Amino acid sequence: MNIQQEILGASILIVDDQDANVQLLRRLLAEAGYTNVTATMAPAEVCGLHRRNRYDLILLDLQMPTMDGFSVMEGLKANHDDGYLPVIVLTAQPGHKLRALQAGAKDFISKPFDLLEVKTRIHNMLEVRLLYRQLEDHNRLLEQTVLERTAELRESEARFRGLTELASDWYWEQDEGGAFTKVSGPVIDMLGIQVMPLDDAAGPPPAEGWDEAERQKLQASIAARRPFLDFALHRRRADGTHQQFRVSGQPMFDHACRFLGYRGVGVEVLAGR
Repeated sequence: MNIQQEILGASILIVDDQDANVQLLRRLLAEAGYTNVTATMAPAEVCGLHRRNRYDLILLDLQMPTMDGFSVMEGLKANHDDGYLPVIVLTAQPGHKLRALQAGAKDFISKPFDLLEVKTRIHNMLEVRLLYRQLEDHNRLLEQTVLERTAELRESEARFRGLTELASDWYWEQDEGGAFTKVSGPVIDMLGIQVMPLDDAAGPPPAEGWDEAERQKLQASIAARRPFLDFALHRRRADGTHQQFRVSGQPMFDHACRFLGYRGVGVEVLAGR
């Protein structure tokens, strides 16, 4: 359906306490091709009708004896949740036009009616209204897509972490300052690291038994924010036995390319592995 068909099929409510005005507008809209036009001469019913029918346009007379158009608009704003009040006011009072726009009306039509003005203002108003609604629908769809994609990414990350825990001895993450923020597995016992940031006065943990050249090379890769795969680390324990580890890691960046830290996996290399 193209935009012109949508405009002619839009739902329109005429609100006027004068039957002659109602019939004139009905005839005019029918001749212009509009197919979904209803009317009421009871302004107190407008809010309830709009809640049920969500009109694309309300043609609202301002001068009505029991409840004027300004009161109707206040009621519509209190009960309308899409932020757009689809009202064109009908008035014979020039001084009421600015007040009506300030009250939330989107346009006005002067009385007595100029038929060309009526057709033009109604068409333009409906075109804007339908485009506004399309934008709302698009934004809702985009928001839903983002929520679904975020849920998928979280599920994928959970699966990834589960697999890394099965395939490795530990999973680890560091923040941009080098502090370990997430550790999965026996890495604390293996490497003697601390999960939370170290106190500046305490300094780094002692490098007991580690090959210092290997550690410096690994730290240089991290400082340069380079990924590394199966980096070999060796350690001589106090009882004279040796341990060997393989560590892999990659830097993490946000959407603005700001460095967030590292994440990776590690495994102790046992004889025969």
